Amino acid sequence: MHICVLGAGIVGLATAWELHRQGHTVTVVDRALPGSGTSGGNGAQLSYSYVAPLADASIWAQLPQLLLAADSPLKLRPQLDPHQWRWGVEFLAACNAGTAAATTKRLLALAARSRDGFEAMRAELRPDCDFSATGKLVLYRSPAGLEAARRQVELQRTLGAAPQTIVTPEECAALEPALAGYHRQIAGGVHTPSECAADCLKVCQALAAALSARGVRFVLGHAVQGFDHRGRDVAAVQTEAGPIAADAFVMALGTASARFGRQLGAHVPVYPLKGYSITVAVDPAPGAAPRVSVTDSARKTVFARLGDRLRVAGMAELVGEDARIPRDRIDTLVAATKAVFPRAARDFDVPEPWTGMRPATPRGTPLVGALPGAPRNLLFNTGHGALGFTLAFGTARELADRLPPGA
Repeated sequence: MHICVLGAGIVGLATAWELHRQGHTVTVVDRALPGSGTSGGNGAQLSYSYVAPLADASIWAQLPQLLLAADSPLKLRPQLDPHQWRWGVEFLAACNAGTAAATTKRLLALAARSRDGFEAMRAELRPDCDFSATGKLVLYRSPAGLEAARRQVELQRTLGAAPQTIVTPEECAALEPALAGYHRQIAGGVHTPSECAADCLKVCQALAAALSARGVRFVLGHAVQGFDHRGRDVAAVQTEAGPIAADAFVMALGTASARFGRQLGAHVPVYPLKGYSITVAVDPAPGAAPRVSVTDSARKTVFARLGDRLRVAGMAELVGEDARIPRDRIDTLVAATKAVFPRAARDFDVPEPWTGMRPATPRGTPLVGALPGAPRNLLFNTGHGALGFTLAFGTARELADRLPPGA
């Protein structure tokens, strides 16, 4: 059958890849080039085994500091937007231990399926994407934070996650020598040897090239404008290039999915968590830049090695669809890099700043499949938050399992 995928980020492209693999005719529509939106400069980590959700009971104690501190990694700008307020209330309602445990279980199951899908794709295409499998360290500044991490690791162990170890500051420095000047400032960390990293933009470009060569149609540079209906179904999507008819449609437009969902009669609880990244050329000297992926939990900043570059990403701002890049946010990422890995870059003055709108649900679990009120032949694949790269191939496979009859 003919399926039209709306969105050419990593989620949309992984969906197109899976649907084509299963024998469907596929068209991909996007207003921009593949991977050029939120996928383009993300944190680059593939976090298959350590998936601590943002909506957690610990948020309540952190809230004043997170919202009021000038250099806080979390920023809220209240707006006259009922969707923002509804999302915020639902997020706070999810900040409890029971919901966090259920979210962790769901994310780990999706991540395991996604690892299988990503590895199968990588074995077939062998994309040039700066892939590495050097593991990940999550650093904790306080003993209380480390103890909470210990509980999360134990929960993940009971759910079948890959082996993880609580490590001392000295062990952190032994695992990643570039932390030698910083390890005394932390209480310890979580080491997950099986975690990976890759350049998501390069993966998107490789997927698009392979799919195009295999007959998938791409309609790029043309925004979605609306939908034509046939009874309870979508008959065609209206684009700047004209209507595109199909048997079924997949909404993988990230944060724009909420707006289009409302047009189609569905509530899509997705709101942008604005994030930033910088990419710097690494100093090749031994021990200068990290090889292991590192997450500084206190700064909510991730560091991922991509060949001869270092990707530094972080922050979560609830400020709507604001694509501006304030200099102070980039300065914060540069300062974090200098604090944790002071010798990492050859030139911190050329940081390649980027921002993206991560589509997040209040609970932190993506929306996969049909939604109440939406047309019968429209499926959603959105709401991955900061785990879009990690979960893309898992949700693609799950969505393919949920295609409506006849599709």
